[in-house]
Amino acid sequence: MKKQTKSLLLLMVNMFVVMMGIGLVIPILPYYVDSFGAGSIELGVLIALFAFMQFLTAPFWGKLSDQVGRKPLIAIGMFGFAVAEFIFAFATQMWMLYMSRIIAGAFGAAVMPTAMAYVADTTTEEKRSKGMGLLGMSMALGIVFGPGIGGWLAEVSLSTPFLFAGIAASLACVFSLLFLPESLPEDKRTVKGELKTSQFSDMWQALRSPVGFLLGLVFVLSFGLANFQTVFGMYAWDRFLYSPSEVGTIVMIVGVVGAVAQGGLIGRLSKRFGDEKVALGSLLLSGVGFILMSFAFNYSTLIVTTCLFFLGNSLLRPSVNAMISKLAGKKQGLVMGVNNSFVSLGNVMGALLAGNLFAFNIFFPFAVGASMMFLAFFSTILWLGKQKNKAIKHTEEVM
Repeated sequence: MKKQTKSLLLLMVNMFVVMMGIGLVIPILPYYVDSFGAGSIELGVLIALFAFMQFLTAPFWGKLSDQVGRKPLIAIGMFGFAVAEFIFAFATQMWMLYMSRIIAGAFGAAVMPTAMAYVADTTTEEKRSKGMGLLGMSMALGIVFGPGIGGWLAEVSLSTPFLFAGIAASLACVFSLLFLPESLPEDKRTVKGELKTSQFSDMWQALRSPVGFLLGLVFVLSFGLANFQTVFGMYAWDRFLYSPSEVGTIVMIVGVVGAVAQGGLIGRLSKRFGDEKVALGSLLLSGVGFILMSFAFNYSTLIVTTCLFFLGNSLLRPSVNAMISKLAGKKQGLVMGVNNSFVSLGNVMGALLAGNLFAFNIFFPFAVGASMMFLAFFSTILWLGKQKNKAIKHTEEVM
């Protein structure tokens, strides 16, 4: 048990470092891009490149981890992420920034699905939601502390935060190589021939498989979160004239709420109500939070309504991931890799659509986000009903 705990702790550190590296960009990137004489268009491309590369490469890494094991992929991912951060820190031209984001997205995608597959390898179905929740908590903490660390280190220079992230990722790579045991025995690995299928073929096959609907939910929850993250700062400024520090405080608070929910609440809720009911409640809460954010009238109400949305989204992710892992069978890495592609696709689509909708009306992104959550809520009810009918029919056939 101690061995499993140490392994999970090291995985959490890796996820924290990756998400911290992503989070510390938030308060710095506009100023960093401006120092290269670039503007909002280039900024948008940098953000989209990271998510798009995760979308393209996550299934490949996940499937490869089913063949060669989890440990090598986690170490390679951390090494590549470190290289990307160093390139960003020492960049002298815009093309170097683009290259950095491409490398960071590609190699960061090796860590996330492989870490989730590692948890699936080492936990029972009853404890899987808790394990996924702890990973989610470390990710949330990385996003929470990343902007604060980045803002503080930027006082030294704009490149210092990226140097710090590169050093942290390098150390995480070394510790993973030295102390992380392999979770996937050789006799349980898939054959190499399966690697020849294309990423888009994998996604299409996954959508037609028993986990297809759940991958749709992954897209929706990522779409909603990206929708929120893209326009929230602009919304707070346009409507309330809040400063970056005030917006940062709100983001920190909701991040703590998300971390607590995923680390200490999801396991208890899943054990008592089941992953399916938790997912339904989370979708409903996210949709309500989206709507109520539009009616916030001061700092306190904006914090409360934002926390409602973020609580729902934070509980939804580990619940859906646990449901997916239970249906994935022996292809945990492949399915989690495809899962991560749908996360990235949701991030790209959510961010692009939110930015365009905000230009028309500052409330449109929240309305669309709420609509997506409510549509997913009712669709999930129908899907669960069909699953229940299939189970009953199968039992009757067996008897």
